[in-house]
Amino acid sequence: MRFPFHAAKIALVALIACCFPPFGMPLASGSTPIDLNGEWQFRLDPEKQGEQQSWTKQLPAGTETVRVPHTWNIGKHDDFEGTAWYFKSFPTPASFRGQHIELHFGATFYRSRVWLNGVALGVHEGGHTAYFFDITPHLQPVNFLAVEINNQPTTQSIPGWAMKLHASENIWYDWWHYGGIVRDVWLSVGDAAMIRRQEIRTKVAGAAAEVSDTVFLENHSTKPLATKLLVKAWPPNGGAAVAMADKTLTLAPGSQVTALTFRIERATLWDLDHPNVYRLEVDLFDARGNPLDSLTDNFGVRTVEIRDRKLFLNGEPVRLSGMARHEDSPWEGLAESVGTIKHDYDDMKNLQMTLTRPVHYPQHPAILDYCDRNGILLIPEIPMWQFSEKQMTDPMVIALAKQMMREMIEQDYNHPSIFAWSTCNESATDTPGGRAYFRTMYDFIKHLDPERYVSYADDRIAFVENPADDAASIADFIMWNQYFGSWHGPAELLPSIMEKINRNYPNKMVIVSEFGVAGLFAPTSRDADKLRASIFREQMAQFGKEDWIAGALMWCYQDYKSHRNLWPGYTEGYVDHGVVDENRQRRPSYKVWQELNSPAHLCAEWQYDAQRRPVGFRASISRRGPDEIPSYTLRDYRLGWEVRDNDNTRLAGGAVSLQEIGPPQLIVSTWPASASKSLRLTLKVYRPTGFVAAEKTLDWWEARSGGLNIEEMKRQGISIPE
Repeated sequence: MRFPFHAAKIALVALIACCFPPFGMPLASGSTPIDLNGEWQFRLDPEKQGEQQSWTKQLPAGTETVRVPHTWNIGKHDDFEGTAWYFKSFPTPASFRGQHIELHFGATFYRSRVWLNGVALGVHEGGHTAYFFDITPHLQPVNFLAVEINNQPTTQSIPGWAMKLHASENIWYDWWHYGGIVRDVWLSVGDAAMIRRQEIRTKVAGAAAEVSDTVFLENHSTKPLATKLLVKAWPPNGGAAVAMADKTLTLAPGSQVTALTFRIERATLWDLDHPNVYRLEVDLFDARGNPLDSLTDNFGVRTVEIRDRKLFLNGEPVRLSGMARHEDSPWEGLAESVGTIKHDYDDMKNLQMTLTRPVHYPQHPAILDYCDRNGILLIPEIPMWQFSEKQMTDPMVIALAKQMMREMIEQDYNHPSIFAWSTCNESATDTPGGRAYFRTMYDFIKHLDPERYVSYADDRIAFVENPADDAASIADFIMWNQYFGSWHGPAELLPSIMEKINRNYPNKMVIVSEFGVAGLFAPTSRDADKLRASIFREQMAQFGKEDWIAGALMWCYQDYKSHRNLWPGYTEGYVDHGVVDENRQRRPSYKVWQELNSPAHLCAEWQYDAQRRPVGFRASISRRGPDEIPSYTLRDYRLGWEVRDNDNTRLAGGAVSLQEIGPPQLIVSTWPASASKSLRLTLKVYRPTGFVAAEKTLDWWEARSGGLNIEEMKRQGISIPE
């Protein structure tokens, strides 16, 4: 959990526990947010009478205690769709006097209204981005906080009714509408002068990096303030600051933006296997040198380019793979804990993920931090799915899409893992109104973030005859959702469809943003998984042959809850689509996907002595070639191996450093002969980050003279030919 907030002077409240973020996320100096998570009171309001009955001012009867973050769609209210309320009381200590106090929500799903002590603070629409209110003038000695939330979709909400599918008579969007306070809640307490946020941009200049830090400042007093900004950059592995800059300025009442620049000599680049993360601290001082505020963000130094229909990371071509994942589980729903997030992302990293489109909405901060620190490139998007042309031309929808995109970009701007933004998914982008929507959003995003690419997930591109009819002609690159072998037609059509896309868009790089198989395309869930594994094998090989396809994303990691139940194999609304089920139990296709996405080829065989007993091994290791997916440079890997006997006793082992894996290289190792009746050799290729990139196991059993004893073979049930 990362609290995207900061304050230099914090008054600690004894009755409110302070929460420190995991993943080693550095907090701003002297800035500890005051945690409002934990016990809240909760009540459903199916008749929408709470405001009329003064729930904004006092706790109603019939509430229940819940722990925030929380969704009411887990447990006894799992199918409730409508309005519910959350209530919490907290004190105002004397140390708050003269300070600027804000109330922050990490996310509330979906449509929220907030009151403090009966005063309406404001409203927020959208279920996945943070927002805040200035509560300084509304505080009392003991405060009563009331939050009304509604999780019902409409044709103008995002996500909303999937009107592109109106003919199907099911216009629900394809994931669950988890209502509630689904992320953290906290107070910020600080001076009137503050740093709201910063935008960090880097440019590689030979062995150095030129860094520009745009700082967004606010002065909540009525007078100008003489201030000084000091910026320091800290290296990935700790140690002294590697660069700094300062600036003196007068901060007028209101908002102000300023920029500082500096240079990092011998900069360490961020890449897939060396995700080097710098830390940038900006401090605000008054004219006497007293600290007013401090903010710390992480950033990375890297270049991501699209050239000649190929993707380049730090000047090297990369072809990447991964999968999508919903923020969903039977135990937490959308109100995910860091533990669930880390479990799933560790598991996906073990599946060799280097690229993901984290569907279909702005992600939990812990997810972005994880991807920064583990070398996973991201294409975040806003949750517009199966929208019709009418919806995409609705001024209210467009305004809401801009709001959500702005909130997402501003809160996630500094993550080096993000290289592009996505404006929608499987919507009517092959219509005049859909193209106009994408052009509007494209220009809007480029104004906010000119350095990242912009695209969207397109499921119509295979069926468009005139390339100019689809918004893909505008996008920086194409994201193609394709389900040949299931939704879109026979798998045998895929090669001809790829030829068509190549012909229609000869200058566009393509990422296959979804492919896979849902459970309804086979008689049973087990049969569906066999088909899924077959599609993985066949289509990954086909993608690899087309060098204009820069990546492939499987749909999806886990089964997820949806009103669009894709049976057979569904469990109370869980779509059968994952390589693990909703409880994270692995299906056979998990292993298939894992092996297909290893970036290295590893082969091994035993070495025998004269008595045919293993005394060593020969192994060959190489990287995947440019005509395969995934394919990227492999540096600083390590081969580890060990031999164990039938008692699981370790007999031998070792490790070999692999400075760069390229063409096949031979590795040979030996050990003294063992009298054991069986041996197991395990070889693992480790990434610099510690994850296993490839694995091979060899088993040996002692052969008995003449084979198995014939009398044993003649036991009942086994027939031996004469």
